Amino acid sequence: MRAQCLRACALLARPRLWRDAARRVRSGKAEQSARHEQVSRRGKALWIQEHSQGRRDRGRRDGLWGLERKGRSLAAAIVGLMFSWEEQQVKDAEFDTCVAEFSSLDQQVFQPTAARSLAPSWETVISKPSFKLWRRPLETGPLYQYRVFGTYTDITPRQFLNVQIDTDYRKRWDELVIKLDILDRDLTSGSEVVHWVTQFPYPMYARDYVYVRRWHTDSTKKVMVLVSRSVEHPSAPEHPKYVRVRSYESHMVIRAHHSFDEIGFDYLLTYTDDPQTVFPHYCISWMVSSGMPDFLEKLHRAARDSGQATGRLGAAGATGLEVEDPCVSGARGEDHEQLSQGTRHIGYA
Repeated sequence: MRAQCLRACALLARPRLWRDAARRVRSGKAEQSARHEQVSRRGKALWIQEHSQGRRDRGRRDGLWGLERKGRSLAAAIVGLMFSWEEQQVKDAEFDTCVAEFSSLDQQVFQPTAARSLAPSWETVISKPSFKLWRRPLETGPLYQYRVFGTYTDITPRQFLNVQIDTDYRKRWDELVIKLDILDRDLTSGSEVVHWVTQFPYPMYARDYVYVRRWHTDSTKKVMVLVSRSVEHPSAPEHPKYVRVRSYESHMVIRAHHSFDEIGFDYLLTYTDDPQTVFPHYCISWMVSSGMPDFLEKLHRAARDSGQATGRLGAAGATGLEVEDPCVSGARGEDHEQLSQGTRHIGYA
């Protein structure tokens, strides 16, 4: 006890040690506070940029931004009011182009005698035996077009397509969905207009997409094709809470190894998207390049779960939606209306 008291007295007799210790503590706290403030300033700057962009996109600012925004809104409203299925529907020629691109890619890269590479404009991002990702710059700006080739051997082609077109099921397996509804259908072609609102990483606003889509099946060639591209529609005006994405296009080609209801297939996804963000384009490119494999794996798990939910790998999986394009067999009008009514009762938006 006496020794402890002596040590305490010795420390008290050395005020310089206390001052130095206190100075180090204050210096550490000041440095930590400066780092926090610097990070906070950077985050706040990005937040301000994003929200300023959102205000400009929604016409909340005066001057030229507001005039430009009003002009775009007026043009979009006019286009929406003049929406014509004859002009906006996905045509058969688009399916033929997608299948031709798939065949060309197969001959260029995957056949034994192929060169194993795409044209020089395509840059390899990921190369694995069952998953390959390429990108190339768009002629219209600094963004990229992406192309993904993959293979799955534990689900059927029909399951994989079902999880993409069944909006009700996607609301359950995709936690980023805020809204996903079918707004309009063309009974002649089988095309649909979809309104999709999805969350974006903080601090960005949610994005909303309005696009037309149509799928096609060809059992002779063992292919399924899903085409989607952005449109304007009077049933989906811009909302002040979301940023409208006006440049979006997606082509998915699925080639069965055996049949549509047997496991095993290859797929080719070609994708273009301008998310309307103020973040540097290299950041957006990194987000897409890293996020696309994750999303496709999520799609894969959802398809696999749909087969497990029914206890079989078969026609429609857990979605209950039979993938059959009436336009393939030549059905029109009344036949397609019966198909549409048959999907409504299962919640297919």
